[in-house]
Amino acid sequence: MTRKQTQKEQNPFVFSDSNKRYHTYDYYLRRRFGTKVAKLTLDGGFTCPNIDGTCGTGGCIYCGGNGSGHFTSSRALSISEQYRAQRAVMQGKWQVERFIPYFQAHTNTYAPLPRLQALFEEALCFPDAVGLNIATRADCLAPDLLDYLKALSERTVLTLELGLQTVHDETAERINRGHTFEDFLATYRRIREKAPRIRMGVHLILGLPGESEEMMLETVRRVAALAPDEIKLHLLYVIENTVLAEQYQNGEYQPIKRDDFISLVVRSLERISPKTVVGRLTGDAPRRTLLAPIWSSNKISILNDIDKMLQSKNTWQGKFFEE
Repeated sequence: MTRKQTQKEQNPFVFSDSNKRYHTYDYYLRRRFGTKVAKLTLDGGFTCPNIDGTCGTGGCIYCGGNGSGHFTSSRALSISEQYRAQRAVMQGKWQVERFIPYFQAHTNTYAPLPRLQALFEEALCFPDAVGLNIATRADCLAPDLLDYLKALSERTVLTLELGLQTVHDETAERINRGHTFEDFLATYRRIREKAPRIRMGVHLILGLPGESEEMMLETVRRVAALAPDEIKLHLLYVIENTVLAEQYQNGEYQPIKRDDFISLVVRSLERISPKTVVGRLTGDAPRRTLLAPIWSSNKISILNDIDKMLQSKNTWQGKFFEE
């Protein structure tokens, strides 16, 4: 009797050693460092230029005030204390001894250079730290800072994550993003030319108000064509005490449906280069403040169903990618 092949054995995707048909961040880290590595989220006490009035006020309409730092430790703690606390949590979950400090909350290059240098240098000295990830915006990378980040990238594995969310300027204005796609492109190209050792990541959001499926796929295609080292796909959540929450409660915004989201993720993956690391496929919202979509709280189920659809369609990341 012939043994039936496992999903792992049937997997045609090159950048995988499991049943995953996309280039997971975990796979990248294990290949890069030879062991499992965990990312530890930190809050450096920053704000954003579209919060403090520099280019707007109130922040993006989906921002709940903590700048996506839902699962960081309290910003009242020093970053060393935050690191130790997060490290203990991760070691309680997994057997892991290598870590990447991740400045996640708000815009983590939006401060004077001496302050940024002090925080980043402190993070690089953390026990068992093997790299550094910094989340920021395209309009917050001054020339002197980029000079410093270039030098930093020659000393460690530095990942710079730029929040773009959409290539459509009408949507960016609608969500109060505060910069255009051309602003993003100019910064992205400047970094690539000046500091090629920096790993470039781009954040995109699926389900933004007013966007059709084709608009979202256009965002994915145009960003994939830039050949970023990493792409994160986020689901738009509605959380309490946001402008988006008011729109949702007034019937002005309807979240994407679960089946539509899973199908859209699969279609997006098909259009991303297989070499690009997929840092995220959905996201996490704090359950205590999540208004919608409620189905998003079961993240593992969503990821499993994405895997199942990739398998059933016999497709994978990059199947329809065009250089």
